[in-house]
Amino acid sequence: MACQFCEKKPVITLISGRKLCRNDFIKYFEKKVFKTIFKYKLIEDNDRIAVGVSGGKDSLTLLHLLNKLNSRIKNFETFAILIDEGIKGYRDKTIVNAKKFCKEHNIQLKIYSYKEEFGKTLDQLTKTTDIIPCAMCGVFRRYLLNKKSRELKSTKLATGHNLDDEAQAVLMNQFRNNVQLNARMGPITGVIRNKAFIPRIKPLYFMAEKEVMLYAYLKGFTSSEFIECPHAKFSFRGEIRDLLNEFENKHPGTKYSIINSYIEVLPLLKDKYKFTNSRIKECLKCGEPCSGTVCKACELVEKLIKKNKITIKN
Repeated sequence: MACQFCEKKPVITLISGRKLCRNDFIKYFEKKVFKTIFKYKLIEDNDRIAVGVSGGKDSLTLLHLLNKLNSRIKNFETFAILIDEGIKGYRDKTIVNAKKFCKEHNIQLKIYSYKEEFGKTLDQLTKTTDIIPCAMCGVFRRYLLNKKSRELKSTKLATGHNLDDEAQAVLMNQFRNNVQLNARMGPITGVIRNKAFIPRIKPLYFMAEKEVMLYAYLKGFTSSEFIECPHAKFSFRGEIRDLLNEFENKHPGTKYSIINSYIEVLPLLKDKYKFTNSRIKECLKCGEPCSGTVCKACELVEKLIKKNKITIKN
């Protein structure tokens, strides 16, 4: 079988059944991502966009596409921001990829570490506490990404979440009976605008993980070896991922169906929970935005301080 548009050998068969060669797949991929950006107005004139990077396939693909789009329309600026959790054998390797990519494409890269901000790496914390690594990592990463993006005067924070990630998140919230959290998600996150919150945009929202992986490989951003966080398999998300992949293998299109149906009801969810999510306060300890009196990051830090596991950077 040949590519749908030419006689060349196909590199992928899409969920629709279409077969595409290397060049036509790249065109398809980029066109779909740019369509998402314009349809959902993810980028506006004079935006200063912080791109959350890890050095992996998703974030480098995103950084490349935003850089490419910026070279064409020049109505916004981008730079990269990386959070170094301190996971040996994983983050140290992906940081090398991120630095190399940003240097080759003349993109500014800002790096912030758990060690610098909290006194210890994630590896050190996991050895001395019974708190689940992914629970700590998720809270601290979100905290630092929002805080540092705001300090760097960003108007948006772009993340490399793909269709698989988002389908997993929708199911996780359903399983946990957290429908309100689903109201804050989508291609651009949040229900309301708040100056302390940096809106997150997800240009890869409708791209399947296998498509992102193939695009990154064809463009030479990553090797054929996929480096995964060693803690991922122990997380709740990891269980949901395995469940979804099993369903996708048996019933192709499952992930697309989840996201498409979610997008249909998203406006209703946002409308229903807009008042609930509008009660934004400032954390009494750090001043960051939160829904209660103390943010999740400070709650976690307090637990670790009591156990003498962490110190806070002044």
